[in-house]
Amino acid sequence: MLPTPAARALATLGTNLRIARKRRGESLASFAERMQVSVPTLQKMEKGDPTVSIGVVASALWLIGRVQFLGAIADPVADETALMLELRNLTGRKSKK
Repeated sequence: MLPTPAARALATLGTNLRIARKRRGESLASFAERMQVSVPTLQKMEKGDPTVSIGVVASALWLIGRVQFLGAIADPVADETALMLELRNLTGRKSKK
């Protein structure tokens, strides 16, 4: 089972990709063909279905000119939680439970 916040994020991403496709005047059939996937797969992605592969999402992002942001999602430089844990370990402080 997917955590609720993750499911919501996928649904939002799917909606945003659907809007981007429509704003570009692309039909489901033409966009799916350009992505080299079936129309049902494209529809699943646009609904935020978690079974759609990350490769399909990457293809859609590439087609709308946004694939460069995919790699930045988990950028270690922006991982504030990991930084906090590293600093805590370096200073020898224990976390409060």
